Amino acid sequence: MSNNYDVLIIGSGPGGYVTAIRSAQLGLKTAIIEREHLGGICLNWGCIPTKALLRSAEIMDHANHAKSYGLTLEGKMTADVKDVVARSRGVSARLNGGVGFLMKKNKIDVIWGEAKLSKPGEVVVGASTKPAVQPQNPVPKGVKGEGTYTAKHIIVATGARPRALPGIEPDGKLIWTYFEAMKPDFMPKSLVVMGSGAIGIEFASFYRSMGVDVTVVEVMSQVMPVEDAEISAIARKALEKRGLKILTEAKVAKVEKGANSITAHVETKDGKVQQITADRLISAVGVVGNIENLGLEALGVKTDRGCIVIDGYGKTNVPGLYAIGDVAGPPMLAHKAEHEGVICIEKIAGLPGVHPMDKGKIPGCTYCNPQVASVGLTEAKAKEQGRDIRVGRFSFGANGKAIALGEDNGLIKTIFDKKTGELIGAHMVGAEVTELIQGFVVAMNLETTEEDLMHTIFPHPTLSEMMKESVLDAYGRALNA
Repeated sequence: MSNNYDVLIIGSGPGGYVTAIRSAQLGLKTAIIEREHLGGICLNWGCIPTKALLRSAEIMDHANHAKSYGLTLEGKMTADVKDVVARSRGVSARLNGGVGFLMKKNKIDVIWGEAKLSKPGEVVVGASTKPAVQPQNPVPKGVKGEGTYTAKHIIVATGARPRALPGIEPDGKLIWTYFEAMKPDFMPKSLVVMGSGAIGIEFASFYRSMGVDVTVVEVMSQVMPVEDAEISAIARKALEKRGLKILTEAKVAKVEKGANSITAHVETKDGKVQQITADRLISAVGVVGNIENLGLEALGVKTDRGCIVIDGYGKTNVPGLYAIGDVAGPPMLAHKAEHEGVICIEKIAGLPGVHPMDKGKIPGCTYCNPQVASVGLTEAKAKEQGRDIRVGRFSFGANGKAIALGEDNGLIKTIFDKKTGELIGAHMVGAEVTELIQGFVVAMNLETTEEDLMHTIFPHPTLSEMMKESVLDAYGRALNA
C-alpha cells in the first residue's frame, strides 16, 4: 500500500470527512487520519447525540401536557435514563457506520492513529493514546496505521474540546463536560450549568425536561449572549416558565466538592455571593481548538488564541498546510467546518469561481425548548455599524399553525437596510425555528430584497407564513397582526 497522497486530512469530523469526500470527487488521491472514531465530536459526542436526547425530552414535555391536547395518559410518564442514553448512542453508532461506508464508497483511505507533522508535506502517525472506537486497538492487519505518510497538501481538521476554567476543571464525576452530560449513569436531582451558550442551554433544557432542578449561571447580561437581545429575553422567559433558574451577570467563583455533590459559590455583579448545592455541575464555558502535539510549533505555524491562523481559503503561513473547522477559529459550528473544507479543497484543485466564506451568513441554531435560530446582524450590531434599519416582528400567537400545534409562544424578527431593502438579519425563537431559518439564509445568499420576499407565496397553514408576515411588518404591511 502506497503511503503517498495528493491530500492528507488530519481528523474525520464533519469538516474532515466532507472535505475528504469532495477531494476524492475531484480526482485527488485522498486519505484521512483518525485517532478515535469517524465523525468526530459532532457525530459521536455533540450535534447528533444531543438532538437524540432532546427528542426524548420533547416527547416527555408533550406527554406531561397531554391534557391540553385532549388526551389522557394513564399513570405518570417517567424516563429511564439508561434507555434514553442508549437510544442517543445508537443514533451516533448508526451515523458513525455511515461515515465509514462513505469512505469506502469514495475510495478514501482511513489511517488509524495520532498524527504529527514532521516536516512540510510529511506526517508521522503513531499509536493512538485514545481508545479507538473503530477499528479496535491494535489496528488490524491490512488496515493502515502507524507509519510515515506524505502529501502535497495536508489539511488539519482536528476540531476542539471543552474549555476548562482554572480551579473548576472537570473531573468526570462531580464536574461534567458535555461528554459526561451526554451519557449520565444516573439522573441527578439537581444541577448547576455554568455557561448559557448553545451547549449549556441545550443540556439545561434537556435535564429540566427530565425533572431535574437546574440553575444556569451566565457571566454576560443575557442568556445565549450571541443572540439578538429581544429573542434572548423571550427565550429566557419561556425557560424560566418551565422551571429553570437563570442567573445572569454572575460567575461561579469556586466550587467545593462533597462526597457526591458540589457547592458552587456564585458571585453576582454587585459582589454578593450565594452558595448553590447540587448533585453535579456542567462546565459549558466554550471550547478550545486541538492544536497541541501536532508539530505546529516546529514548523512555525501561526496560531492565535488557541486556533490556527488561516486565510479565506484555509491556507496557513506554511506552504502546503491548511486548517479548517473549529481548529481554525469561530464560529465553531459543524456546518461552517463542512463549507470551509469544501472551499479549501476546491481552491487546492484549482476550480474557478471559488471565493471565501461570508461568515455573516452562517446560521446559528440552539435546540432548547423553545428553539432559537439566527443569521446575520442583530438589531444592536446593525445600529452599532450605523445602519439605518427597518425591523419587522411577527408573533407565534397570531399564526394558525402554531396555535393548532399548541406552540403559540415565539417570535420571528427580521432586520432590513432601510435604503436598499437588503435583508441583513433574521432572528427567531419558538417551535421548529431551527428548520425555518434556512429560508432566510437562502434569501440572504441570493441577495433577496424585501420586495422579493413580499411577492413569495408561502403555504398555508404553516409556521413559515410568519417569516413573510415579519417582512411585511417591517414595512407596515402585516396582514394578520
